[in-house]
Amino acid sequence: MFEGEGAILSELLRERNLVGPDQFRELQEEHERTGKPLSQVIIDFGLVSEEQLLRAVAEHLNLEYLNLEDIDIDKAVLRIMPSSVARMYRAVPVAIAGNTVTVAVMDPYNAQLVGELSFILGKDVQLAVAPSKQIEDAILRFFGEESESLKDVLEDMESQLASAEVVETATKSGGTAALEELASQAPIVRFVNLILFQAIQDRASDIHFEPFEDEFKIRYRVDGALYEMAPPPKHLALPVISRIKVMSNLNIAERRLPQDGRIQLNIGGKQVDLRVSTLPTQYGESVVLRVLDRSVVNLELESLGMPPEIFEQTKEVIKVPNGIFIVTGPTGSGKTTTLYSCLKRINTIDMKLLTSEDPVEYDIEGIMQVPINEAIGLTFARALRAFLRQDPDIIMVGEMRDLETAQISIQASLTGHLVFTTLHTNDASGAVTRMIDMGVEPFLISSTLQGILAQRLVRKACKKCRIAYEPTEAVLSELALTKEDTQGRPFYYGKGCMECNETGYKGRKGLFELLVMSEPIRELINMRSPAGVLRARALELGMRTLREDGIRSILDGETTVEEVLKYTS
Repeated sequence: MFEGEGAILSELLRERNLVGPDQFRELQEEHERTGKPLSQVIIDFGLVSEEQLLRAVAEHLNLEYLNLEDIDIDKAVLRIMPSSVARMYRAVPVAIAGNTVTVAVMDPYNAQLVGELSFILGKDVQLAVAPSKQIEDAILRFFGEESESLKDVLEDMESQLASAEVVETATKSGGTAALEELASQAPIVRFVNLILFQAIQDRASDIHFEPFEDEFKIRYRVDGALYEMAPPPKHLALPVISRIKVMSNLNIAERRLPQDGRIQLNIGGKQVDLRVSTLPTQYGESVVLRVLDRSVVNLELESLGMPPEIFEQTKEVIKVPNGIFIVTGPTGSGKTTTLYSCLKRINTIDMKLLTSEDPVEYDIEGIMQVPINEAIGLTFARALRAFLRQDPDIIMVGEMRDLETAQISIQASLTGHLVFTTLHTNDASGAVTRMIDMGVEPFLISSTLQGILAQRLVRKACKKCRIAYEPTEAVLSELALTKEDTQGRPFYYGKGCMECNETGYKGRKGLFELLVMSEPIRELINMRSPAGVLRARALELGMRTLREDGIRSILDGETTVEEVLKYTS
């Protein structure tokens, strides 16, 4: 059930009778709910202090417990470890004897840590345990500012790594062994690790490795916007991309076909999943990594930032015994997170929940999750048919892509199941016409549909540097507002600061529009009324649009005019 930290701590807690079974379940639930390391949850619950826990862990794993404040670390020892490695692994070298270096780490639970550090440092490694604050302080004191590290590693790669000619030879030979050797050189390993670490630290959702004719770009997406990192030399594109393919168990010799893989990393004591996608291009393979970090996604319905009335209506819709609930919006608008949050809220011991996803993004305790694999014929429709023979109460279909999936979803809802799914449409009313366009009969839609939630993600104005201003008439007219509508409340924009990387934005929030089925709406659906007519009637009945929710967010100082105009119409 547990791996790494969880397995060690659960064994330790049981051995020492520190908690009973009920309390341990509570710790486990808090760990799963928040994504915090189990060790941190134990400390937060006040069961033991950090020092007591670390001493017990050190004794259990037969490691040394160190107080770094009492140790004078020799500069020669510190020079053994590059600054990028210290930051990536949250590790500090404290002593060396012969070919063995003792390293104080924040994550002694990671079984792979010794092997990885030994490989990078070229020495035998003996782990030691120290308080996290002391390790953080030591990294800052001995290894300087974070911004220097990427430049250091690039210079190191240029001086140590094989020349462009050697890379070219390995490319032409196309042999797996030559490529693996190239991808396993220590500077490449360090560089790729640092890129991943820095992107995850900056809360990136995607990391892009893009080869062009004369350059090799690395960009990552934070809060929906792409930022470029310091580019490595063009001839290093192949070894860097090969390294990522090695990490994700892909065929590094195959560069003509797209491939998909997965990397699991343990960074700062938390598990991070990376979904890897390769794409052959004119100048080499483009690779995109999707970051799935449980600790930055709060799967609680309350945390989505819905307006109170939409939150209450959504709670009612997802409690119905049968029917279809659709979340709609473009790619990257947070649909899956919303559905997970809904599932988590209604996931009780007396309910059987099944999901079909492409791919499964987050594991949720107590829910059977099935990854779609179209290559072997496991489509949404086929999974859904199998689900109906598994006696479920609630079914989630990752996406309603075609008529077959829509028809089986309707059949499931008519036979007493609640079905959650997503569609790609611009607004809530558009989901109905999209289903009719697929070929679904209107009377089936009106009799099964319970609600449609449309959403967008907009960037939040940075709270550290946001500045209030009075909007001009031109700005107000773009939002179809008057001075009276704003009631003298200021608008905000982010000036840019260190906290938000000079962007003026930090974090994102959802904008929502909920169309709840009612008799007037059902009648219009049966009459095959166009989306505009459905929308107008829904507005008469009290529905708030995405734009209206955006204006509320502007007036609350949460986002900017530019973001709302960009993502709503």
